[in-house]
Amino acid sequence: MGNKNQEYFSSRWALLISTLGIAVGTGNIWRFSRIVAQNGGGSFLIPWMIFLFIWSIPLIIAEFALGKFTRHGPFGAISITAGKKFGWMGAFVVFVSTAIMFYYSVVTGWCIKFLFSALTGDLLRTKDYLGFWENFSNGYSPILFHFIALSISAYVIYKGVTKGIEKANKILVTTLVAILIILLVRAVTLPGASAGLKYFFTPKLEYLTNYKVWLSALTQNAWDTGAGWGLILTYAIYMRKREDVPLNAALIGMGNNSVSLIAGMIIFSTVFALAGPEAMTKITQSGPANTGLTFIYLPLLFGKMSSSFLVNQIFAVMFFLALSSAALSSLISLVELATRTFIDFGIERRKAILFVASLGFLFGIPSALNLNFFLNQDWVWGVGLILSGAFIAFAIIRFGTDKFRTEIINGEGSDIKIGKIYNFIIQFLIPLQVVILLVWWLVSSAQWDPEWWNPFHAQNAGTCIFQWGVVIGIFVVLNNFLTKRILGASK
Repeated sequence: MGNKNQEYFSSRWALLISTLGIAVGTGNIWRFSRIVAQNGGGSFLIPWMIFLFIWSIPLIIAEFALGKFTRHGPFGAISITAGKKFGWMGAFVVFVSTAIMFYYSVVTGWCIKFLFSALTGDLLRTKDYLGFWENFSNGYSPILFHFIALSISAYVIYKGVTKGIEKANKILVTTLVAILIILLVRAVTLPGASAGLKYFFTPKLEYLTNYKVWLSALTQNAWDTGAGWGLILTYAIYMRKREDVPLNAALIGMGNNSVSLIAGMIIFSTVFALAGPEAMTKITQSGPANTGLTFIYLPLLFGKMSSSFLVNQIFAVMFFLALSSAALSSLISLVELATRTFIDFGIERRKAILFVASLGFLFGIPSALNLNFFLNQDWVWGVGLILSGAFIAFAIIRFGTDKFRTEIINGEGSDIKIGKIYNFIIQFLIPLQVVILLVWWLVSSAQWDPEWWNPFHAQNAGTCIFQWGVVIGIFVVLNNFLTKRILGASK
C-alpha cells in the first residue's frame, strides 16, 4: 500500500535501535525516578513491569503491524483498518504527538543548554542552582535552544531514513547507553549508594495494596515506552516485509524498561550517597515545570561527587550528554511523524520537513517563554495519549482482532506467533485500562482545582475536554475531505 519510492531501514539492528530511540527519552531519566520515589520505591516496579505486558507491548505490536501492513502514518493506517469514516481518529493521534513535539523541542533545548553549561563549567561554578534555572527559563534563551533542537531534528529528517534517522539514532542511542553504563558504575560505587539501591529495589506490601501506585505504574508505562503515540507505527512504515513484529516489540519494550532501571539506579545511588537524609525530598520534589530533580538538584550533587572540579565536570557533561541524546532521539521521531503525514498527502519530503520545522518552531515559542503554558500543553496532550492508544486498539477491533493477529502480526516475516491472549488484551484489557486512566486523571484533577470545568485553567479536566473537543470536532468535520486526499495520494 506504500509508494514505489519507499525507503527501508537497512537491517533489523537499525530498525530496533531507531525504534528504541523513540521509546527512550527524558521521561526515562527524570520522570521515572521521581514517580518511583513517590510510589514506594521497589513496590512500584512490580505493577510497572506487569503493565509492560498488558499495555505497552501489545500496543507496540499493534503499531509495528499497522505501519508494516498499511505503509501509512497513523491517519492513513486507521482509515485503512477501521474504515474511512474513522480517519479522524488517526488525525487525532497525529495531532497529539505533533502538539507534544511543539513543547518537547523546548525540553530538548533545555537539555542542550545545560550540556553547554556543563562543558563550559558555568553549571558547577554557580552557587544558586534554582536561580541559575530561573534566570535561564524566564528569559529569551529557551527560544534559541528550542530552535537549535528543532533544527538538528529537521536536518536528520531531511536526510531521509537510512542517511538521517538510522544514522542519527545509531550515534544517539549508542552514546546514551554507553554513558549510562559509565555513570552507573560510578554511582553504585559511591559511599552510601547501597541505601539508594535498597530503597529502589525493595517492595513494601502497604504500597502494593494502594490502587494509586498501580495507576501511577500504568501511567508511567503508557507514557515512557512510546506505545500508542503513533511514532512506532511511523517507523514501522520502513520495516522490510520479512521483519518480525512480536519479537521486535518485546525487545523495544524490555529495552526501554532496562534503560529506565539503569537511570533509576544511577539517580537513587547518587542522591542517597550525596544528599543523606534529604535524599527522598530531593527525588520526589518536582520543582518548576517538573524539572527540579534534573535541572536543579542533580547539578548540585554533581559538584559533590569528588574533590576535583574536573572530575565533577566530566560526570555532569556525561549526564547531560546522555539526557540530550535521549531527548533528541525522541524529538526526531516526533518530527518524522508529522513529516510523514504530509508525505502521505503527496507532499515531497523536503517541502514537508520545511513546513513542519517552521510550524514546530512557531508553535513551540509560547512553551519556551511561559512555563504555565508549557505545563498546560504537557497536561492536555500527555493525558491525550491515552485516547491515542484507545483509537489504535479500536482500529484493530474494527478490522477484526483475530484476523489482524493471524494475517498481519503472524503473517510474513513472523518468527514468533502470538496466541489468542492477544485478542483478549486488545478487546478487553486495553479499553478497560483506558477508561480507568482517563477517569482517574480527570476526576483527580478536581481535587486540586475546584473549578475543574474551567477550560482556561492550566491543569484540570475542563482544559483537556475543551481542547480535545475542538481538535476532534475539526477533524470530524474535515474527515471525508482529508481521508480522500490521503488515500488518494497513495494510489
